Amino acid sequence: MTDARIKGFHAHVYFDASTLDQARALCEQAASRFKLAMGRVHQKPVGPHPDWSCQLAFAPSVFGELVPWLALHQRGLVVFIHPITGNDLVDHRDHAMWMGAVRPLDLSVLSGDETEYEIPQD
Repeated sequence: MTDARIKGFHAHVYFDASTLDQARALCEQAASRFKLAMGRVHQKPVGPHPDWSCQLAFAPSVFGELVPWLALHQRGLVVFIHPITGNDLVDHRDHAMWMGAVRPLDLSVLSGDETEYEIPQD
């Protein structure tokens, strides 16, 4: 097995109708505080994610500050974090980190094909 290079990370903040405002505020605060790209606030499951979610994309250099900040500010929200190595299936299935409950992902929508994402860089 070769070691994959981590090109960046995605943090997916999960929420529902009752926590929509809380999740939006958390993501907006993170975007204003850290160098990251905040995705859309999806009010439906998207891709492999079982819940409504908002994606935060960031470079490896941001991990050490952002992830502890999320841990202290998530206030009960589930946060799913995975590296971006170019293989979505492996990244979501084998390299996942969870804050809060582990939720069942629909991995059938992910292939092992090479995937590219834009990640904010330093």
